[in-house]
Amino acid sequence: MDFKTSRRNSPGRQRTQTKKNISATAYRVRVLSRLAALAIHRPRPIILLAILLSALGLGVGLPGLGSLSTKGFDVPGSESVRAFDRISAATGTDPAPGLLVLVQPPVSAGPKAVLAKAESARKFLAGDPDVARVDGPFGPAAAVFISRDGRSAYLAVTLRKDGGVSRVQDAFAADPTLVLGGAKMGNQQANDTIREDLLRAEAIAFPLLFLLSLWVFRGLVAALLPPLIGAVVILGAFLGLALLNRILEVSVYASNLVTGLSLGLAIDYSLLVISRYREELARGTADPVQRTLQTAGKSVVFSALTVAGAMVGLCVFPQRFLVSMGFGGVMVAVIAGGAALTLLPAILGLLGGRINALSPPRWKRASERAHERRTSGGWYRLSRWVMRRPREIAAVTATALVVAGLPVLGIRFTSVDARSLPSDASARIVSETLRRDFALDTAAPVLLATTAPPNAASALTKDADMLRRLPNVRGVVGPEYVGRSTWRTTVIEGSDPLSEDSQTLVHRIRTTNLLPGTLVGGFTAGFIDQKAAIQDRLVLAIVIVALVTFLALFLMTGSLILPIKAILMNALTLCATLGILVRIFQDGRLEGLLAYSSQGAIDLTQPILLAVLAFGLSTDYAVFLLSRIKEERDAGHDNRESVSLGLERTGRVVTAAALLFCVAVGAFATSRIVILKELGLGTALAVLIDATIVRALLVPSLMAMLGRWNWWAPAPLRRLHGRIGLSESSP
Repeated sequence: MDFKTSRRNSPGRQRTQTKKNISATAYRVRVLSRLAALAIHRPRPIILLAILLSALGLGVGLPGLGSLSTKGFDVPGSESVRAFDRISAATGTDPAPGLLVLVQPPVSAGPKAVLAKAESARKFLAGDPDVARVDGPFGPAAAVFISRDGRSAYLAVTLRKDGGVSRVQDAFAADPTLVLGGAKMGNQQANDTIREDLLRAEAIAFPLLFLLSLWVFRGLVAALLPPLIGAVVILGAFLGLALLNRILEVSVYASNLVTGLSLGLAIDYSLLVISRYREELARGTADPVQRTLQTAGKSVVFSALTVAGAMVGLCVFPQRFLVSMGFGGVMVAVIAGGAALTLLPAILGLLGGRINALSPPRWKRASERAHERRTSGGWYRLSRWVMRRPREIAAVTATALVVAGLPVLGIRFTSVDARSLPSDASARIVSETLRRDFALDTAAPVLLATTAPPNAASALTKDADMLRRLPNVRGVVGPEYVGRSTWRTTVIEGSDPLSEDSQTLVHRIRTTNLLPGTLVGGFTAGFIDQKAAIQDRLVLAIVIVALVTFLALFLMTGSLILPIKAILMNALTLCATLGILVRIFQDGRLEGLLAYSSQGAIDLTQPILLAVLAFGLSTDYAVFLLSRIKEERDAGHDNRESVSLGLERTGRVVTAAALLFCVAVGAFATSRIVILKELGLGTALAVLIDATIVRALLVPSLMAMLGRWNWWAPAPLRRLHGRIGLSESSP
């Protein structure tokens, strides 16, 4: 041994390093101990503060959801947005018709009655101050606005900038022959539907959550706490959304994610804390609140930071829809973690042993036996069975997840339009009628905005002639000078705006040698720009989510292998989840059971949202499990015994937490908005797959195969973990 090695391994140096590690760990435990002391000695102020914030959430946050935006899917600064803004600035109106009025008199009335009704509606609309222009079955292009059989017609209403449709809606509400649709009407109906679905989902979720909590805790008092904490977190999140909406235009769709995630995380953390508290009570621990926060409290801290960090991955995208989801998720993780570390311990400190009150003797004995079991429980026996044949089980499990994910290879994407609304929404009825009964649908054209002087008509007419010769072009309107050196040319597509043919047409227009200064916009162009923006930021988002997952599990375990393995397992979970969603929503399976109509594709944002949620929540459960395995390993057990004991201690709690989370988030699968149905069902599937197949089979089998290598890390990383890492055990 040389002199340097001798110095590095000297007893004095080792004692110094050990003292540093103990000091760092002791500091971290003191932080949570102080929280415990605050909860024990100042419980009433904490509870009163929670009541005050909840009241503000109810009085300010809940009404504030009505002002959230139904927009946010466009990419700020993209070509489609710049084209829209240029025409809007020049005309003072929306570039495309924002309101459609479908005229459908009784069949017996005849074509003349259709035209008379349309003219009557036109006269009323012309007098509305928010209406800038009305096109319909009159003038040179009258035939475009009349159905093939002549029994119906429609009016395309161009609204002034920021104009509304409330007066028109009130005036036409009592006339069944006039059906309102278009983007403005669709946005309003989406907002109303989301609010109604939110209330219905909560009405479904809360009773089920209480019953499941009663089954888990076998006591009325303990069972009431998780839904109570969930309600507090939801109201706090609503207040946060209302305040955030004053700074940033928040998407209304974020309210559903915030509600489901608030309820799910609050219940997860409540289950973890309450279960550990009751376990410490059963052991006769002198200060069970303090010990609970020193152990389970660390898992809550890590979980909240992990979920928040994963949700940051959504904030790198330019779409306000995804940014709203990201900020909302970060806010929920912080509020849920804060409530579990302050409000819940304060309540537990007041209750003490009464946490087990109102529990029948039979239930109490069953609960005590569950806490006492270590090597005779079902999860312990399952893990030992799995670890006796780890290679076979790992291979079968991984193969099953890959096979479930194979449909992802054929995934197709769509965006939110009228077909995302309920089947009885008037905006969807108008959209489907135009697509079915009319030769042309002029509601979502390709819009060209060209910056040119007023005398550029001849050059722009040549451009229009070139556009007419492109495939899938059914008509070209303009060029039309609209002021401020801006010309508008409208291209009518011959296929659905989100179809491959329409997207190909926009690509061709953008590569055609048009007059310099021409911008191509419209609904199809906006969808193309959305896809491009997601592709540009996708790698960065993946890096952020993977890095957060890695750091969280490294700081918890001190291992380099376990985080990498968790990332791979999370990827398998995501793959299987997306594959099942493709089977259901893209292929149109379970339409009757889930009450939806397939769009033949998955919403463009779903893989991003589900990736972030799946990684965040999967790591959440990995923290719960691996922290307990590490605690058993630190107590001196070998690798396999630590895995079995850790799985036995967390199996029932994590399974219950996952089941409750699935109920909380899966309730949104009842939504009548397809994108929310996809998000609710997809998140529930990801949690279910991770908490059952991955945790019960894949984790123990891989832990058994790797043995002591599970805990390997290079010496510099081991020293780093000794300084800044956390563990379930106290010093």
